[in-house]
Amino acid sequence: MKAFSKTLAIAFCFTVSFCNAQELPYLNNKLPLETRVADLLKRMTLEEKAMQMHNATPAVERLKIPAYDWWNEALHGVARAGLATSFPQPIGLAATFNEKGIFDMGTAVSDEARAKHHQFAREGKREIYMGLNFYSPNVNIFRDPRWGRGHETFGEDPYLTGKLGVAFVKSMQGDNPNYFKTITTAKHFAVHSGPEPERHEFDAKPSERDLWETYLPAFKMLAQDGHVYSFMCAYNRLYGKPCCSDSFLLNDILRKKWNFKGFVATDCGALYDFYMFHKTATDSVEAVAQAIKAGADNQCWGYAKAVIPAIERGLLKESELDTAVARLLRAKFKLGVFDAESDNPYSAIPYSVVNSKAHQQQALQMARESIVLLKNNKQTLPLKQSLKNIAVIGPNANDTEILLGNYNGEPAHVISPLEGI
Repeated sequence: MKAFSKTLAIAFCFTVSFCNAQELPYLNNKLPLETRVADLLKRMTLEEKAMQMHNATPAVERLKIPAYDWWNEALHGVARAGLATSFPQPIGLAATFNEKGIFDMGTAVSDEARAKHHQFAREGKREIYMGLNFYSPNVNIFRDPRWGRGHETFGEDPYLTGKLGVAFVKSMQGDNPNYFKTITTAKHFAVHSGPEPERHEFDAKPSERDLWETYLPAFKMLAQDGHVYSFMCAYNRLYGKPCCSDSFLLNDILRKKWNFKGFVATDCGALYDFYMFHKTATDSVEAVAQAIKAGADNQCWGYAKAVIPAIERGLLKESELDTAVARLLRAKFKLGVFDAESDNPYSAIPYSVVNSKAHQQQALQMARESIVLLKNNKQTLPLKQSLKNIAVIGPNANDTEILLGNYNGEPAHVISPLEGI
């Protein structure tokens, strides 16, 4: 009798669990995306929705929502997450003028990204730099060579920047009709090209012609030709308004004029600038309300706990919060966060692709193509084999760290100029 009761109890639990799963439409990947988004959104509490606004979103176990961190980097290879193939910095990639080469690079980088993400997830790790949303590419215009972050960009030309950015986005996001391979984030929107020290308080005031002919075209190409699914709003102000609370940028231009369908993330800590430097808000509660109302959906280093007070103070409507959260849930569904690995073809990419020989060869080829000979006085190059001694001079001659640039992964071995020569 005991055995029968135990069997009956197990069967009952299994049946209830199965029925519960069947009763949750958002877990059924056969249903339309919008049906799934709407179903999950209506089941979430106000607090659960508010916490989705932060880059590091906690798990909601009762709804089977896993923890997820939106912040990851892949400027020229998967960054800050251990071993990865390191490609040249974007300013070097731009010198190749090779769209296909950059597309192939993006394919390699996104392969490594997927492999690393799934390995982390299988180990129960869902922390920063382990997700599938990447804060790349940087398509700001490198107009002034004194700008210390110009090497992150594709240079000073809006058209070239746009073409290479589109190639990167398309390869990183993939072409599967149901799932994104990764999500790329076009940054920093907009008119963010230095000066670096003043970026948190700087008010950019380009002429209208300069705005539309220089600073916006690359972003437009990524939105309309590359179908990039995420934008990052910049720290600075544009015509007196912080970019992350500028409805003209995020709604009028991005969503209405360019028909952008994805989500907007703030640069990290941008909302802090509202009340500390820009003086457009008095506190974090006002800052959060301003950002969400203007169309910023996800806050890197944000103030998710200020969302509910913003609603209580009448600064924000819950329906406005719902719009932002729906955009983020939509992205998670399109990444396959709620679905079985077996349903997602990208989950089958093996970890062996990470820093593989094939990817190393790709990086080497792109590095070779990035080299531009500006002068060759007295036909010094190529070096004559008759030379017996070569002097390698300078503070960076044997520096391996400087070769990696920034937002970089960790290659297995770095060859310094001295070692190479």
